[in-house]
Amino acid sequence: MHLLVSAMAAALSFGTAHAADPAEASATKKTWSSQVRDYAFQSLNDEQALSMAAIPLNGPGIEQYINADALMSPGSIIKLITTYAALETLGPTYHWDTNFYTDGELVGDTLNGNFYVDLGGDPKLTIERLWSTLSELRGMGISTINGNLVLDGDVFKLADGLPVFDDNGDNPHAPFLVQPSPYLTNLNLVHFQVRADERGTQAWSAPSLNDVIIDNRVTAAAEGPCPARRSFDWEPIFHEDHRVTVRVTGELPQGCRTTAYLSVLPHEQYTASLIRSLLTDMGIEISGKSLLANTPEDARLILKTTSPDLVTMVRDINKWSSNVMARQLLLTIGAKYRLDDDEDDRVAGIRVIYQWLQDKGINTAGMVIDNGAGLTRHGRITARQGAQILQHAWNSDYSADLMASMPLIAMDGTMARRLRNAGLDGKGRIKTGYLENVRSIAGFTRDDTDTTWAVVGMVNNDPAWNGQAVLDRIIYSLHHRPPTGTTLSQAPSSGTEIR
Repeated sequence: MHLLVSAMAAALSFGTAHAADPAEASATKKTWSSQVRDYAFQSLNDEQALSMAAIPLNGPGIEQYINADALMSPGSIIKLITTYAALETLGPTYHWDTNFYTDGELVGDTLNGNFYVDLGGDPKLTIERLWSTLSELRGMGISTINGNLVLDGDVFKLADGLPVFDDNGDNPHAPFLVQPSPYLTNLNLVHFQVRADERGTQAWSAPSLNDVIIDNRVTAAAEGPCPARRSFDWEPIFHEDHRVTVRVTGELPQGCRTTAYLSVLPHEQYTASLIRSLLTDMGIEISGKSLLANTPEDARLILKTTSPDLVTMVRDINKWSSNVMARQLLLTIGAKYRLDDDEDDRVAGIRVIYQWLQDKGINTAGMVIDNGAGLTRHGRITARQGAQILQHAWNSDYSADLMASMPLIAMDGTMARRLRNAGLDGKGRIKTGYLENVRSIAGFTRDDTDTTWAVVGMVNNDPAWNGQAVLDRIIYSLHHRPPTGTTLSQAPSSGTEIR
């Protein structure tokens, strides 16, 4: 490990010497970007595979560009545009309300009437918040609802449906593939667990839904090392009555457990099943069916839950790169600024973001936002466009909120395991992107003179797995040997070992 990090330091640690005139400053600019370009070519074997822009924001430095005007597939760094746009167009205190109504009357401990759930598009309406809200029914003395459970999802317009991501993996039920929906609750996920002990194996799920059955075929083994998750097979089996059996197979040593998150139900079915499960746990019986319909205008409000503010949502989206939350946020922007002739809130949201960018003087030619999350083969942006957006973000009234949402280098989020032991812990906030044949970074990093740089880097290559190392070395060199305009780059006599 020490040799690897030492090699990284040697590869892109640029030495310093005083520059006496502008010509030397120009040479510095050329030398820094040339060495980065050369290293990228050695790693990727393609001069066009890397696109990069780095701009100093508050100190000395020379802007650096490599293929910066090439349209590239950005992956998840597009989330920075969606979340930044949301902060400025919706406001940092924006929140989502989920309201519960009835068209009936209370008689003793019985609610005679339908129970309406008017969903507001909340990106993260969790089981915990639903439990806390629905438990108020018990406080009201209600133990029976003599009516239907009705879900109202008219918050979004999706006339043309949603673009489907062409995933070539073997798990269409993976969490990162969950689609946005007006009926989204609890990220539409079921958490399955199996544990082995002296009794054998036990399997359970959270939430526990009547529509999801576990067929546990995991066998217990003697104590030993706990196997990786990939050692187990989770197979959903869909039935004509719309219920799902999840069959799990494998071998699990005593004292070990294995887990999986799967999305196996349509959003509306999941949400109805979740609410019914919570009501049952609270001892509240609901006698009717589960329906989809609009809430009557004369229905009475009986419960309400309000989401955390937008700043909190943005942090969840960027720290952990939540695709479904980012996509839900794009729909929210579209619904908020929907025009009379708009039939699709995704398209409306994209229009709003393009106009917002153009109002800032950013050329959006060729840019393709698609779904606001980067989970697409069609998204496109240039490194120059991305860096210009970050420049504006740096000066935004909400720059602190956006920056706080981004993963800290070597500390948390999707950057927790990157650039460790390189003297960069907490020295930058970087959003990452990852798709097949795509690796990307975008964010802010400080150099050793406390100058902050806006940096955007994208690798589009087949394969792109080694693109991460190229991008990490860009961040490393910007910190330890930044192109300041007063230094000449030169290779050190020996690599610096970083422990």
